[in-house]
Amino acid sequence: MIKPVPPIMLDVAAASVRLRKVVKPTPLQRNAPLSKRYNANIYLKREDLQTVRSYKIRGAYNMISQLRPDELARGVVCASAGNHAQGFAFSCHALNVHGVVFMPVITPKQKINQTKMFGGDHVEVKLVGDSFDDCAVAAMAYTEANNRVFIPPFDDLRIIEGQATVGLEILEDLARPDYVIFPVGGGGLSAGAGSYIKHRVEGVKIIGTEPAGAPSMKAAMDAGHPVVLDHIDRFVDGAAVKRVGDITFNICKDVLDDVVLVPEGKICTTILNLYNSDAIVVEPAGALSIAALDFIKDEIAGKDVVCIVSGSNNDIDRMPEIKEKSLQFEGLKHYFLIHFAQRPGALKEFVNEILGPNDDITRFEYMLKTNKETAPALVGVELEDREDYYSLLERMQKFNVRFTEINKDNTLFGYLV
Repeated sequence: MIKPVPPIMLDVAAASVRLRKVVKPTPLQRNAPLSKRYNANIYLKREDLQTVRSYKIRGAYNMISQLRPDELARGVVCASAGNHAQGFAFSCHALNVHGVVFMPVITPKQKINQTKMFGGDHVEVKLVGDSFDDCAVAAMAYTEANNRVFIPPFDDLRIIEGQATVGLEILEDLARPDYVIFPVGGGGLSAGAGSYIKHRVEGVKIIGTEPAGAPSMKAAMDAGHPVVLDHIDRFVDGAAVKRVGDITFNICKDVLDDVVLVPEGKICTTILNLYNSDAIVVEPAGALSIAALDFIKDEIAGKDVVCIVSGSNNDIDRMPEIKEKSLQFEGLKHYFLIHFAQRPGALKEFVNEILGPNDDITRFEYMLKTNKETAPALVGVELEDREDYYSLLERMQKFNVRFTEINKDNTLFGYLV
């Protein structure tokens, strides 16, 4: 039985009409490699092909375009880790409104430059704080002090209503999906598009996905209300918030059938696979829904599954970090502190006797110590197969190599690597 429409009503059809000037309907594409891998029909909703390369323009424009003339005259403000900022900036330019964007200092340069490009003379950017939550506090203070209108990234019905148009487009292309998987940051997309689909398709499963290092919606679901996380991993910057919204949570608690947490390393592997197999460039948050497929693969077999590819604003400078995280997650990259005897041939012995035929040293840092029998070296080893790790350890033990595994000590790893 289809769930009744919740008390909070969204006029998604009106929002769709409102957005026609700036938003292009994005394709829903069946992905053959993913469909074969998971024995299901996997469809990608390509919001990475949107005007500002993410769905965020939908909510921002939908809200700003509904402001009163006196509100528009005072100007608008937003806080964003990147994609909301770009949608906000594009909307300010399109509607001839002055806007101020607060972004975390750690925001990738690509997103900062894109925001300035989309907004032009209508937007100024202020870099404040280390996270979205930090810059949001500064943005709210600025809004109050300057009598402007704040445009939140997710916790407003007009924002949620704009994001809901993603759901409208999905059902226009695929009337009865079995699963729809949403990336979750603050919850605006899953609240809007998720609720639109949930209340129109009987039996559909709405799955939210979050990075394991920033499980704000999962924590809220467990507690029964939004909670502030003490610490988050900010790597998946488009979905890393310490607290989901009040409005979004009140909708999502009745819409989401499950919240799947995805390790950051798995997200990186997905980014690389999408690029190598399909030439699709996505940012970490954009890969979330696809990365989650491995965790529900048994239940989606034979089903029609939609994954929202939420954005493609990825800074090319991050690719080495993405590859590194992927290799470590896949068990193909390991770091050791190895105590080499200070005698000729010690390194040659290690290469010839310890390393396997397909093992490769990718990092080597050694400091000769005077009057010492041994000296430590930082050694990075890349493997061809994750199973080769165990034979590598066996050979080190067989030849009495003294070593410390850096990967298993977060503090030491962060300091040395």
